[in-house]
Amino acid sequence: MNDSGSLFSRWTRQHMPTKWWQRVLIGLFGLLATGVVILTLVALVLTPTLPSLEDLSGAQLKVPMRVYTADGQLIAEFGEEKRIPVKIEEVPAMLINAVLAAEDRSFFFHHGVDFAGILRAALHNLRTRSTSQGASTITMQVARNFFLSPEKTYTRKIKEVLLAFKIERELSKQQILELYFNKIFLGHRSYGFAAAAQIYYGKALHQLNLPEMAMLAGLPKAPSRDNPLTNPGNAYERRNTILKQMLNNGFINEAIYAEAVKTPLAAAKHTLKSDTAAPYVAELVRQYMVQTYDEKTYAGGFHVYTTLNSKYQQAAVKALRTGLLEYDRRHGYRGPAGHVSIKSEPDKERLDDVLKDYRVTGGLLPGIVFKVEKDRVHVYTQDGAIVEIGWGGLSWARSYLDENSLGPAPKQAADVLKAGNVIYLEAIEDAQKLNDIGPWRLAQIPEVSGALVSLRPYDGAVLALTGGFDFYQSSFNRATQAERQPGSSIKPFIFSAALDKGFTAASTVSGAPIVMDGGDAPEEEWRPEDYSRKFYGPTRLRKALAQSLNLVAVRLLRALGVTYTVEYMQRFGFDPAKIPRNLSLALGTASATPMQMVNAFAVFANGGYRVSPYFIARVEDANHTILEQARPAVVCRECDISTADTSSNSIQPASHSPSSPAAASGMEPDKPIYAPRVLSPETSFLMADMMQEVIRTGTGRGAQVLGRKDIAGKTGTTNDYRDAWFSGFNSEVVTTAWIGFDQPVSLGRAETGGRTALPVWIDFMRTALEEIPEKPLIPPETMVRITINSETGKPTLLDDPQAMEEYFLEGTETPQPLPGLEGEPTQESIPQKVPENIREKLF
Repeated sequence: MNDSGSLFSRWTRQHMPTKWWQRVLIGLFGLLATGVVILTLVALVLTPTLPSLEDLSGAQLKVPMRVYTADGQLIAEFGEEKRIPVKIEEVPAMLINAVLAAEDRSFFFHHGVDFAGILRAALHNLRTRSTSQGASTITMQVARNFFLSPEKTYTRKIKEVLLAFKIERELSKQQILELYFNKIFLGHRSYGFAAAAQIYYGKALHQLNLPEMAMLAGLPKAPSRDNPLTNPGNAYERRNTILKQMLNNGFINEAIYAEAVKTPLAAAKHTLKSDTAAPYVAELVRQYMVQTYDEKTYAGGFHVYTTLNSKYQQAAVKALRTGLLEYDRRHGYRGPAGHVSIKSEPDKERLDDVLKDYRVTGGLLPGIVFKVEKDRVHVYTQDGAIVEIGWGGLSWARSYLDENSLGPAPKQAADVLKAGNVIYLEAIEDAQKLNDIGPWRLAQIPEVSGALVSLRPYDGAVLALTGGFDFYQSSFNRATQAERQPGSSIKPFIFSAALDKGFTAASTVSGAPIVMDGGDAPEEEWRPEDYSRKFYGPTRLRKALAQSLNLVAVRLLRALGVTYTVEYMQRFGFDPAKIPRNLSLALGTASATPMQMVNAFAVFANGGYRVSPYFIARVEDANHTILEQARPAVVCRECDISTADTSSNSIQPASHSPSSPAAASGMEPDKPIYAPRVLSPETSFLMADMMQEVIRTGTGRGAQVLGRKDIAGKTGTTNDYRDAWFSGFNSEVVTTAWIGFDQPVSLGRAETGGRTALPVWIDFMRTALEEIPEKPLIPPETMVRITINSETGKPTLLDDPQAMEEYFLEGTETPQPLPGLEGEPTQESIPQKVPENIREKLF
């Protein structure tokens, strides 16, 4: 042992360096070798745990779902991450230079790792005993963002380095840059530079100027600390630092730099603006997508194309808002939305601070009155402008007292407003109104609500839908969720049942008064009345429908039988559980949504077929591959292969909500689906023609302003004027408008369907029909047209002063005893058992 030890000692003395610096070098080499061995072992251990890069070049970014109209106009975007994917070729070269100057100036020269930067960061972390400092290259940031957690530990850093090498081996520099520009987080939920350009500047990448590019390039390092919206001072300094680095790297010259650093930040929050306002439909789409695709909905980059016509949708939103505001003005001004004290010239910063608590609602702009003159007021608006409301925009504002009463007419502006009042302003766009009112009118957010929905009768596609004045004020979708009494809008379905029971458009039914009481409960006495409070003798069904005569409808329903009528109405899609089993049904005491009503009227519009509403045309993935395609049942008059027995109850109620593409799942892809016929061509024609009479001579004659002869429809007004309806159509478009309060109360005296809802329908249909040529109703070959007496409904000669022409199903033109109405018109028999506590008094 001693010999061996001596031998080693002698060898060491002979061969080891004797100078201290030589020994230090050997020690350092040994440490380096040990480090290399350790790192090699770590790499061998960690490399198998690294994720595969097979899908990296085509990595699925978390792209929000976007919803469009049928003609490709953007409606809405849903997603936690705002991202607009771009190809690297679409990124301006100067923006790439800015990012390289800020993040990785040697990007095109290294192989994924900047060793000098890593050494620098490691020494800093050793000195501070932390892991806060990093030296990530762009490639390393891509590795971290796609595959690794954001924690700052040495193990993760080693994985990041190894993965960066792997990425550099398998992807080109251009591919790496493209991933970076689409993936990196840049604050305010924006991921990727295209989304950030939209959020901060409302621009596409190619529209950015140099200072804007430099500001965005400075965000990846600290998107909160250097954010131009939350920390503009830091953002300004960071931007100028990037510009200086661009100068130092030769990306820009001195003159460009000097000009750029003087430029203000000019950043502001920009939300993605939709091309077409359809938030109620967008929410229907969102609910369907969440139900179908679950967590993928908000990040899968889906493109959902609805059935909406963007032109129709814009017209629907405008028509409903206009109608609600007109109703609101008729019932007076409820007062300002708030008040702030103003003593002298307005302090804009203070007014801005007050107005930030108010939002633009239904297009109405918040503002504060700061000066009141005799016939005008001056207003500071939320968008920082000073505007004037003249007397034409103020004179309407009589004080609201109740739904039937107004205060005295104002004589000067001070009778309406005071300095400091927080108000809403309506912008006047109509040229004719501009002359009378001026550019602005005093307004208020309506308390009344409404809905409008329009379908294509051929297949049930939803062409336009708005469920209220403003979705962000109330997301309750009245078009699909508000179950209200239809009032007289129900009468066409009762009259249709009568035609299929043997009645004709010329059949006469008495309009004499009826009183039904409860015997021992006189408080339950029921006295149905007509709107005019007049009483009519025997009245033809055509005239009774046009004039919306309640007493005729009650007698007609009694003659048909309630049970038969309820069963008959199911073919139009009405839910039998929502239809009363008594004579009040004749006055529209059922419950239905505007969507159900427009779907029911579609049967008359398309010639007798029941279609199902649907609002999603197709669903595409992020690569525009079609995942779902709507296959609705369509009208086919030539094939008529699915004719329903109109005397049976074989048709089940339709869904309360419009359907989605999934409704057609399970069908053979190329096999057409035909809508079932639920009305005979003759009944369908007669009802459409009778509802044209509503517009020619009846309660819907206000629609004559459209100057068309091919439109038909029916008004609806419920008890105590709680609901106002109009449903109307031609062969191409069917539309329902409804106005009422969410909690049913009276709209006020005379607020009928013809006064309140019909103008909304007219405003919409004026746009919807402007490019649709008139198409007259063509009677089936089985129909004949003969001359009758307008009072008796019986055939007469042409020289009869009361002669008129009427359509009949061939063979029914000779009057026959009517079921339930045998004998004289005022002595009808009752074809159903009446409860003993109900008795009829005829006057």
